[in-house]
Amino acid sequence: MTTSDFNTTFSVDETPDAVFNAITNVRGWWSENIEGNTTQLNDEFTYQFRDIHKCTMKLIELIPNQKIVWLVLDNYFNFTEDKTEWTGTKLEFNLSEKEGKTQVQFTHWGLVPAYECYDICFDSWNGYVKKSLRNLITTGKGQPNPKEDIYSL
Repeated sequence: MTTSDFNTTFSVDETPDAVFNAITNVRGWWSENIEGNTTQLNDEFTYQFRDIHKCTMKLIELIPNQKIVWLVLDNYFNFTEDKTEWTGTKLEFNLSEKEGKTQVQFTHWGLVPAYECYDICFDSWNGYVKKSLRNLITTGKGQPNPKEDIYSL
């Protein structure tokens, strides 16, 4: 099955429990500029990177050690003409065990090549998910955006 939605997959030598806990530690791999809770069903949190990107997510599905789904409630990019990009899309993490490893499949449903932000988002998700999240899982240290005073920018 092929899809035009953004997706990426990697495997690690860690338990599904460890991987699940790393994913819900959004400040540890995506950004230290996360406001709100990120671990329980119906939690809402806001991500912001300077005046470039701001979005609010809601945790809409949570199956421990198996699946996490966020719904994008609202989104702002300062570099797109279409201000609705991302709004209403879903970000899904699926965990499975394969050959003694935990496989992480990340899909951003609705993030498609026709979007103005696609190329930037493609590179960013690969960096955050395949690099930073993977490093958080395997070494205990991700490379999230550092904490900054977003109100002074």
